[in-house]
Amino acid sequence: MRRAGPASILLALLGIGSVPMTASARDFGTFGPSWSIAEPDLLAVIKARLEAARQNGTLDAMNQRFVEAAQASVRRPHAVTGITPATSDRRWNFDPSVTLTQDIRDARGNLIAVQGQRFNPLTHLNLAHSFTFIDGDNAAEREWAMRQGAPDKLWIVLVKGSPTDLMKATQRRFYFDQMGSLTGKFGIAHTPALLVQQGDHLDIREVALPQTGERPGDRR
Repeated sequence: MRRAGPASILLALLGIGSVPMTASARDFGTFGPSWSIAEPDLLAVIKARLEAARQNGTLDAMNQRFVEAAQASVRRPHAVTGITPATSDRRWNFDPSVTLTQDIRDARGNLIAVQGQRFNPLTHLNLAHSFTFIDGDNAAEREWAMRQGAPDKLWIVLVKGSPTDLMKATQRRFYFDQMGSLTGKFGIAHTPALLVQQGDHLDIREVALPQTGERPGDRR
């Protein structure tokens, strides 16, 4: 018996081993139009589409919309989600201590803290400013924030509203809590809120302002 070769085994596995190898070839013709196989140059396609968009004015319109959207985002960033007006006073301390993953040295190379040490930066520095967090569209919160300190001692941080519009109206600098990074870090859920350094920790308060129609009071 002749041993089956590798080619015969492969044909059997593919289910075509029973086809006689002596069968004559036949031309079955062409079914539908045919084209040569070619991979288009992607960069050339992109350039062609950009050029077409430039010629018909679509590209200029897209650029203009992009510029307007960027300007609008600067004038009025997206509001921080989940922040609501305070309905009751709340106060807590925040400990900024961290466990170091590497040594810390000052500008002269002197060792300040070693890797693995529990380190509190407030034991080595004082914050130059306190911070308020407010809804910039809320007039009562704006007025409350302005009473909490002078511009060189207090930074007013918005969670909603337009910093640029308020700066023009008050001639005072305003900041914005982009993506809620600060309120999220400090656990602030309601406005207005005040953050002040007290020694080696931060004192944070959420203040419930009087309802509309009541005489506004300073709850500091």
